[in-house]
Amino acid sequence: MVLAVATSLPLSAADIRPEDMDSVEISLLTCQPHDEVYSLYGHTALRYHELWKDGIDAAFNYGVFDYNKPHFVLRFVFGLTDYELGVFPYGLFELEYRHFGSMVVEQVLNLTPQEKYQLRQALMENLKPENRVYRYNYFYNNCTTKARDIIEQNVNGTVEYAGREDYTPSYRELVHQMTKQNPWSQFGNDFLLGVKSDQPTTRRQQEFLPLNLLYDFDHATIVCQDSVRPLVKERRIAVPAGVQVVQSGFPLTPRQCFGILLLIACVLFLWEWRKQRAFVVWDVLLMLLTGVMGVVLFLMLFSQHPTVSLNLQMLLINPLPLVFLWPVIRRRPTRYWLVTALLALLFLLGSLVQHYAEGIIVLALCLLLQCCIHLKFKVVK
Repeated sequence: MVLAVATSLPLSAADIRPEDMDSVEISLLTCQPHDEVYSLYGHTALRYHELWKDGIDAAFNYGVFDYNKPHFVLRFVFGLTDYELGVFPYGLFELEYRHFGSMVVEQVLNLTPQEKYQLRQALMENLKPENRVYRYNYFYNNCTTKARDIIEQNVNGTVEYAGREDYTPSYRELVHQMTKQNPWSQFGNDFLLGVKSDQPTTRRQQEFLPLNLLYDFDHATIVCQDSVRPLVKERRIAVPAGVQVVQSGFPLTPRQCFGILLLIACVLFLWEWRKQRAFVVWDVLLMLLTGVMGVVLFLMLFSQHPTVSLNLQMLLINPLPLVFLWPVIRRRPTRYWLVTALLALLFLLGSLVQHYAEGIIVLALCLLLQCCIHLKFKVVK
């Protein structure tokens, strides 16, 4: 999502009255993804626009963070990242998306002057230094859900959405929709996400994605005691889609990389079977690969993200190989290969309830082939 450094932007005089809000538009801005990794899922912001001469035109963005803060990536992975609300001149916000070639859809909200006033006051309250920072969570509390929540909290009635009972994708499937053109990002997500990410989601849970909230707002109404009105008064294209520059990444996909790994494993398996011995260098490479990746998954047990806490890929990928690495290098007897074979079989059974990252099952097959050599011949070279 679009993240930047907050700027200071004074709004209109503090003595603005509810009746003045008749000439104010408040809109939901939905920004299409572009090529930067952080933007693959799109972005949401709010626009506050005073229509009179020299009136304020500002974008309120709940996706502000400082990437230069110490240990930012580690804090993000462990769910300890703090984001904040920032306000920007709308012209600069629009210019950013024109630069990236990303379309921005504006949904002008169908609010009464009193509701606009309440929403304005709520945004100003959120902008106070003691209120602007919040604990970010990608699925449950992000820049899209924050915009939705503050709108819902400031209408004089209830926002009701059209039901979509036939649409219950999992969090993983929703993420796949946004990363299908970026296979390594998809691999990373699938590697870290656990069993809970494969459960069906509700309509409200699906609104963590900007495009889903856009759809739901188009079909929502504000229900009061004596009236019903559409939530969105007008939909317009604030920034038309432009030309996006796609940067070339790593030339091989995860599937191709693990395919090469499987080919090497099969060739070495045939050589080892013929020689009736295991190749210790290959043992070490497999153990280092699974052990280092396993450290990452083990650390995710301490993450605040609920969807990563139970990950069946840990049956196969865990720090255990690093514990047994020295005995294997020294060619000493070890039960590691028997334990690994049993865990790999359990891992394959676990694929019935959890979707694994692309290629991880191939890694399991490579390990099983090596386990067969060790359990059959019990010698190394």
